Parts: sequence; C-alpha cells; structure tokens
Amino acid sequence: MNNEFFSYELIRTDSKTGARAGVLHTPHGDIETPVYMPVGTQATVKGVFPRDLKEAGSQIILSNTYHLYMRPGDELIKKAGGLHKFMNWDRPILTDSGGFQVFSLAKLNKITDAGVEFSSNVDGSKHFFTPEKAMQVEENLGADIIMAFDQCSEYGFTHDQAEAAMLRTGAWLERCYKAHEKSGRKEQALFPIIQGNVFKDLRGESLKRCEPFITHGIAIGGLSVGEPKEIMYDVLDFLQDKMPGNVPRYLMGVGSPDCLIEGTIRGVDMFDCVLATRIARNGTAITSRGRVVVRNGKYKEDFTPLDPECDCYCCKHYTKAYLRHLVNTGEMFGAMLLSLHNITFLHKLMRGLREAILGDYVLDFRKEFYEKYGGEGKW
Repeated sequence: MNNEFFSYELIRTDSKTGARAGVLHTPHGDIETPVYMPVGTQATVKGVFPRDLKEAGSQIILSNTYHLYMRPGDELIKKAGGLHKFMNWDRPILTDSGGFQVFSLAKLNKITDAGVEFSSNVDGSKHFFTPEKAMQVEENLGADIIMAFDQCSEYGFTHDQAEAAMLRTGAWLERCYKAHEKSGRKEQALFPIIQGNVFKDLRGESLKRCEPFITHGIAIGGLSVGEPKEIMYDVLDFLQDKMPGNVPRYLMGVGSPDCLIEGTIRGVDMFDCVLATRIARNGTAITSRGRVVVRNGKYKEDFTPLDPECDCYCCKHYTKAYLRHLVNTGEMFGAMLLSLHNITFLHKLMRGLREAILGDYVLDFRKEFYEKYGGEGKW
C-alpha cells in the first residue's frame, strides 16, 4: 500500500530463486533493494563519519530506540528536530522498537500483556514499556521506518513458550498500529514483525496476525539469535512464498556475507547487523577471500592491501602490516579503517546481488562468491 510518503516498486524477481530487486521510496530518499543497513546504535555508526558512510554507499542506517530513550532521551532528540537533524543524516533512518534490548540487555522484572517492566542497564532505574510507549518514543525520534514492539523468544524455547511470545507480539502489534494511526504520523512507516521462533506453525500464525497491518513493509524477527543457520534458512524458505510481494521484507539482525546472500535468494530485501563494525573494533575484516584477522603475526610484514578487489579508502591507502600495527597498539584509527572497509564490502556485495538479480545470474553470482570466499575462515 502506498501513500504520499512511501511506495515500493518491485522491479524484478529472479525466476530460479525468488530473489528480488526493487526500490523503496521514503521521505528522505530512495532505497535500492536488496540493501544492507549499517547500525548506528547511539545515533552514530561507530567509528565512521557520515560523509564516509555516504561514499561507501550507505542508503539507510539504523538507530536503537532503547538506547536513545535511555541516553540522551527521546524528548531531547525531538527538541533537536528529530534524529535526522540531531545526527546530521539526511538519508533514511530506521529505528527498532527497543523490544529486543528490553529483553536481552535489561534486567527484567515482569512481562505481562500490558507491557514490560525493567531496570535500566545504565543506572538501574525502573521503566515500563508498553506498545503505546514504544510508538511515542519512535515518533519522537522521527525515523522514516519504525518497528512494532514485539517479544523476541530465545532459541531453545519450547513450543508453548514461543507461542505465548508470538501471541503477545500479535496483541501488541494491534495496539502499536492504533497508537500510530492516532498520532497521524503518515511520514513514518510502521513495520509489523513476524515472530514464532523456529516453529513453522507459529511463524505462519504470526504472519496471519500481521497481515491486516502490513501497509509499507514486513519484518522477520527472532532469527540469528543462536539457532544454526540451516534452521534460519529453513524458516525463510517456509515464509518466502507466504509473505506479500508488494512490500519490502526485512530480516532483522543479519549481516554476515553468507547470510546476506542466502537471505536475498530467499526473497529478503532488507538486512541490518552490528557485525561489520563490532568485529572491526576487534581487528577483523571481511574480504573477498574470507575473514582476515589483521592482528595475527603473519601480517607483520605484509605490505599488501587488505583486499585486492576493494577500492575503499582503507584498501587504496594502507597495508595489512600498518593495520596490524594500529590494532595491536590500540589506535582508534585502525578500528575506523576496518569499520569503513567492512561496511563498504557489504554494500558492494549487495550491489552485486542486485545486479545479478537484474541480470538473471543470481546462482552464478553466489557460486563465484563462495569459490573465492575462503581465506582464514568463513562465517
């Protein structure tokens, strides 16, 4: 469904896999899909200047509702004119609902159908998040795409536990939708989230509960949380032909190269993950030859680029030996260069996948990528 602020064009679907190429139109610009979205948890992508994100090809970035609610506060960001002005980013932004962090980071006191009472991981203060509260915070933040408040069930949950979380997510979605409609904020697109853990019957039921509220996009949550990748792919296979085709599909929290490829060929359009910058801060790079841990001793006198197939600022100007020196001496420049490289690499991968979809050679692209993708280790 389109309005004056959002619309989605499906340009081509690969006949062999179902991989999709499209364009999502938003108030802050168009997003060509499939797309990887860097994560700026605290209203910044760690270690990367916004100008460099743009040069690397970032079309949209994420920020985290929970963390920004805690610091500096959503009301302050609203006074600043919203996230776009606060962080000086004029392209699209997506905010999650804070649900995952409420469950994974905060000390829980009580989960009820009304909401979640929890203690802050910052100062221990007590807070109560409801679907309506999550919508209010996300509206104050002002992102283009906002997520419904959901309950993410952990891998290992029983069917009954996962079902309870899925049903609560469905009930909360209806409340999120009503609150969002009441606000009149048509310039923000609300995405429902499919839950259900690894159980296909629950995933199918969750999707049915989402369907009345799918206006601009649909998200798949609760995957890549500890389950084997084969199980995640199996769930995506199950959902692929059941999800609506006229809106983008967003797989939350996924960002390794293999998962980006496998998710795309299963019809996913949008991905996000902190992996690229997190591993960079630990001295690890994603390259066309696989994972490279530059702190290792074998790179001490390696005066070659990090990735000979990459043309990012890091690869054009610096060697593995220099990067190793920076990482091992704790210089922040090392983490910055590796973060920029990793993000650039993933953007290039997604552009390659898009071109392969448009050119009808997705499976050949995947085969060629994996043939080279070895190095020190896969993901």
